[in-house]
Amino acid sequence: MIKILHNNRCSKSRCGLELLEQSGKPFEIIHYLEEPLSSKELKDIVKLLGIKPIGLVRKNEAVWKLEFKDKTLTDDQIIEAMAKNPKLIERPIVINGKKAVIGRPTELISGII
Repeated sequence: MIKILHNNRCSKSRCGLELLEQSGKPFEIIHYLEEPLSSKELKDIVKLLGIKPIGLVRKNEAVWKLEFKDKTLTDDQIIEAMAKNPKLIERPIVINGKKAVIGRPTELISGII
């Protein structure tokens, strides 16, 4: 089943959700701010995306700038930072089986649904 990691306060995430709704395909909404992802789940998502963990980080978030910006972090430390501070996770993320994309721009989602 298709999954979307969704933050309703984010316009890009709302656009991604709308695209999924229009597709008519079944999907699951994961409200990752309310139910934070584990480090293992984040590692799995990073692997599906085919990126380094830093590529999933929203570097303009205040918590990143205050706590992490000028530090040299390992991939595991970056994963742990996102697990503890889910606001740091880019959105939306759409997962379909063994494929995943960060829906920025939204059109990228069409390629995996």
